[in-house]
Amino acid sequence: MTSNAKPADELPWEIEPTEAAALLRAGEARMIDVREPDEWAVCRIEGSELLPLGRVAAEAGARLPDPGARILVTCHHGMRSLHAVQWLRARGWDRAQSVAGGVDRWAEEIDPAMARY
Repeated sequence: MTSNAKPADELPWEIEPTEAAALLRAGEARMIDVREPDEWAVCRIEGSELLPLGRVAAEAGARLPDPGARILVTCHHGMRSLHAVQWLRARGWDRAQSVAGGVDRWAEEIDPAMARY
């Protein structure tokens, strides 16, 4: 944990795209994308991993084996990722956060060259 890192119980459910980007650049978090494969094919955040929302319950244990890891979750606009974070936090992934505004806001604020839909 870095000196400015918040304990898991103080982390808000959502994280701003700029803060998420900084964590990813520093190698301090994993990005999970809960959109569907056809959406993923249009655009994605570099380094993110596809885990569609409908498969989170079945695959989270194997794909996210460390419940103490910092997990950032994204979708198109932020609703599905909030559902995923709610599910994850209820099961012990206390450092999971939804990226506010999803990939749409990420494209607007972080990567303007990224395709949008």
